[in-house]
Amino acid sequence: MSSSIIDDQPYGRFHRKLFFLSAGGPFLDGYILSVIGVAITGATRELGLTSFAEGLVGAAALVGVLVGGFVFGWVTDRVGRQVMYTIDLIALVAASALSLFVTEAWQLVLLRFVAGVAVGADYPIATSLLAEWLPAHRRGRTMGALVAAWFVGASASYAVGYLVAAAGGADLWRWILASAAIPGLIILLARIGTPESPRWLLRHDRPQDAAEAIRTALGRYPTEQELARLAETEPAKSSRLSDVFTGGYLRRTLFVGGFWLCQVAPAFAIWTFYPMILGAYGFEAGDTVLLWSMVVSLVTLAGCVPCIRWVETYGRRPVIIWTFVGVTVSMAALGSFPGMAAALAILMFVVNALAQGGGNILQWIYPTELFPTDIRASAVGVASAISRIGAAAGTY
Repeated sequence: MSSSIIDDQPYGRFHRKLFFLSAGGPFLDGYILSVIGVAITGATRELGLTSFAEGLVGAAALVGVLVGGFVFGWVTDRVGRQVMYTIDLIALVAASALSLFVTEAWQLVLLRFVAGVAVGADYPIATSLLAEWLPAHRRGRTMGALVAAWFVGASASYAVGYLVAAAGGADLWRWILASAAIPGLIILLARIGTPESPRWLLRHDRPQDAAEAIRTALGRYPTEQELARLAETEPAKSSRLSDVFTGGYLRRTLFVGGFWLCQVAPAFAIWTFYPMILGAYGFEAGDTVLLWSMVVSLVTLAGCVPCIRWVETYGRRPVIIWTFVGVTVSMAALGSFPGMAAALAILMFVVNALAQGGGNILQWIYPTELFPTDIRASAVGVASAISRIGAAAGTY
């Protein structure tokens, strides 16, 4: 991408704020997709869920992410990033709050699906907006750091579940699910007023609006020369979803969606039911297993940290290859020897968590770098949709 007023800017206050606002999406994703593992025991007991229904509840949000990413990635390329930046969170907050009134299994499945659609929509919206505002020298590591927010959200959900259970609220599973509405509402209100991507505005032949967005974000209007240089890199062009599947972009789409699918298919099968899985391996049942789940999630977060730097120093390719090696070895050991000693099981869970966290940072680096502005959100949405086919199947 050619140098421009955005690429040349130092990483400043506006970029930090936009990062935290955009990170709200993966935070809520991690929270919502993990909190069901905390609430599923109470829901099963009260609603009489069969194992079939449990699978549907666990997979519903992932199917929603698939639909939300595929549909709203294209919508975001058509109508803009800023307008969608808050609408998706309204749906998420509403679906979470309505969990308080669930009385039947199909209602829980439906609300989980709607929340998943909102989360899936936020993937292409937030990642595209952030990537298109970041200076070139910070784009890779900042987009990688965005993924770390997922594990912060997952850890928070386990902490909330543990505190509620410790307070004698084992039957308060509806409140545990509805708790996602609180951070969702906070992030929603904070996002109001975020400026539109000037790159998207130029692609839609709106140079004056692009100049105004730059002034809002950076505190000054761009000069005619600066705006012209940026416009050279973003010629006016309408977006078509079909472009993601044609020409040279098809191989990129298959690559990004393929490695993402291979990462999340086994991962979500574990994350969604972490408390139950850890209990099956002999970890102490009850409230304590929630603490173990939080610890594993924090270890996964720790795996993100060195890889955020390594993708810049060693490159994207070595990071993705070696993290897959770590995941493969640890999963093979856990699957082949379920009766292994607890200490060895802990070690394998730690290796798996570190490798998963490190590899996951590439999920939003690759698609935002490999596709141009006019189809960037569509590409992120399609890639996330492909990945959720595996995630939903693995979880079910």
